[in-house]
Amino acid sequence: MKSQHVDGENREKIFLFALSTCGWCKKVRMLLENLGLEYDYIYVDLLEGAERDEAVEELRHCNPQLSFPTLVINDEKCIVGYNKSKIMEALE
Repeated sequence: MKSQHVDGENREKIFLFALSTCGWCKKVRMLLENLGLEYDYIYVDLLEGAERDEAVEELRHCNPQLSFPTLVINDEKCIVGYNKSKIMEALE
């Protein structure tokens, strides 16, 4: 599964499952960038075939509802939706 990488401060392993047309997904990306953090993201709606199936299956482990945005921190913390206070707490 090919994701996009954004350079920044490497404090946590941060991965964002997003949709290219989702305003809330964009807000999460903007928050991470404003914090200057390194992270990876994938726009699930732009994937096709096996790559899309792989992304959906990986997302399902953390978020069975398959809703967006889904932020995964250190492969253990999962934050669904744009919730700034939860995101900030998880990153501290």
